[in-house]
Amino acid sequence: MQITFVLPTYNEAENLPKLVSALVSLPLPTLKILVADDNSPDGTGAIAEQLAQAHPGRISVLHRAGKEGLGRAYLHGFQVALAQGADVVGQMDSDFSHPPEKIPEMAAAIEKYDVVMGSRYTKGGAVDKDWPVWRKGLSAFGNFYARTILGIPVRDVTGGFRLYRRTTLEGMPLHRIRSNGYVFQVELAYLGHLSGFRAYEVPIYFADRRFGESKMSLRIQLEAALRVWQVKIAYQDLTAKKR
Repeated sequence: MQITFVLPTYNEAENLPKLVSALVSLPLPTLKILVADDNSPDGTGAIAEQLAQAHPGRISVLHRAGKEGLGRAYLHGFQVALAQGADVVGQMDSDFSHPPEKIPEMAAAIEKYDVVMGSRYTKGGAVDKDWPVWRKGLSAFGNFYARTILGIPVRDVTGGFRLYRRTTLEGMPLHRIRSNGYVFQVELAYLGHLSGFRAYEVPIYFADRRFGESKMSLRIQLEAALRVWQVKIAYQDLTAKKR
């Protein structure tokens, strides 16, 4: 089973070598990495090429013209990973917020499910213990808000640590996705739910990024709250069919 993780990067020069080292050290010899870099000004793309040369056959690099957003990077990366023959496509942040050591457990679960999610809000999961109370509350409420409005039967709909079977991605109308930021993860989870795919959540500890600056802000999260309603309206036809 070939697993290809798509890593969207923008100014992750400090994190990428460390993450690649952690991923290639996992007991999963068929795991591959596709770095989708949005022309990072800090040289992340060049570092990715050096890593690809150091790990021939396991790492490839997708150089994109500019910063076009998380959603566009993932969708482009998904296409390339499938074209390269991936049986399973993974997604994760490049800043160590998602624990690489949970990937073997997720890989075992994907043999029985259509999508496996690393979940902060299922039993056994947690967010960074050093987050202030307001940030913990905002994150938890954002998940509750989105999953309640959209009726998605999983606990963590905003997280971006996931594995998808090839047939799952091929079975979803990904061309309809319009979200390109924080709410992209919500729309992708919603589309999977409407398409009838079975999801399983593996509990994770979500740590704050170790290096570099966070790209998340209060403005982005507030904008996402409005976008959830747009997502609901956009898929009314699929909602009617599911009923």
